[in-house]
Amino acid sequence: MKVKIHQLFEYLLETTQAEPQAIVGFSLSASPKLGAFLNDLDPMLPLDWNNRDFRGLPELRSHVLYHAQLAQHLDQDHVLITAGAAEANFLVLMQLLQPGDDIVIEQPGWPQAEVLAKAKGVRCVKVERSESDGWALPLATLEAAITPQTRMIFISNPNNPTGHLMDQSELEHLAEIAARAGIWLVVDEVYAGLEWQGPRAPSIAGIYERGITTGSVSKALGLQGLRTGWMVCRNKDVLRDALILRENSSEIMNIMGEVIAEIALRPDRYGPALGQARQDGQANLAAMNTWVDQQPGLSWVPPMAGLIGMARLPDGIPSDAFARRLLQEPYRTFVLPGSAYGLPGHIRLGVGGGHDVNLNDGLARLSKALRDWPNAP
Repeated sequence: MKVKIHQLFEYLLETTQAEPQAIVGFSLSASPKLGAFLNDLDPMLPLDWNNRDFRGLPELRSHVLYHAQLAQHLDQDHVLITAGAAEANFLVLMQLLQPGDDIVIEQPGWPQAEVLAKAKGVRCVKVERSESDGWALPLATLEAAITPQTRMIFISNPNNPTGHLMDQSELEHLAEIAARAGIWLVVDEVYAGLEWQGPRAPSIAGIYERGITTGSVSKALGLQGLRTGWMVCRNKDVLRDALILRENSSEIMNIMGEVIAEIALRPDRYGPALGQARQDGQANLAAMNTWVDQQPGLSWVPPMAGLIGMARLPDGIPSDAFARRLLQEPYRTFVLPGSAYGLPGHIRLGVGGGHDVNLNDGLARLSKALRDWPNAP
């Protein structure tokens, strides 16, 4: 079946040429410059593959396990390096789902699973997260959604786009639900490390035999352009099948992406970089909370983790029309409409990008657009 574009990506494609002067909704930490890594790069590095392992640099795979607190449970052979978390998710979904299967997904959630599942003739069963319940995932409802045809549960934790964070007890409960049904449980953890309320949640690959963790250096470290991510799975047959599938898509890893990601994940560099990202994120989140409280009719549940959250617009303001108007003069500001996540009365707010995103200017423009909207409160 043909892969159909999701509304989120369609909006991004349509508005690429808008050239906004401000962006309210950065979803990743401030991106470091290449110069920060030059002293650790070997100028004689061959620009081929890593010449050591098709599964990814061994040191990089060790760092992945270390930061996910999985090193005591799993080894390097349980990790496959991929072109971002997006490719990791792609490899998992394309090999483990077959036409006629069911997949249980969250709403709102990262749309990739729905797009790929539908392309394979898989039925998507959506479990609604409730704003009134802080965007928590209703596990009883999720369990009731499982059918004899269900092959997989796919979620993000921290949740993309609400920032809700499931803790260890909730993840263990979710794993028990998946185990009773004998199905795969995939958790996209791209925002792990940026927790504002509570500790980092444990990775599902360490909790459940059929748990698969995906992640990347894109969000917390701001290294999206490296296109370096991973999947972690206890089942080595699944990892080998994913490697074979990857060999027929991206084939080998981007050597510069691998090498720079390995440097970035070295414990002596990762700690300070993550600390700075957390400091910047917390400062922007505090400013965002203050700003939201000052806007008549606007509300949001602040993210427990990650750099984005969903804000409810005042009654009578549709997100698509508002976001498109916001791109025009005099506002020239980008926000992502909530309709991209099935929430037409919301917009996505982000606190990423560090100090360089000029967040206060963007929020001032957004305030003006809200005031100028016809019949604004």
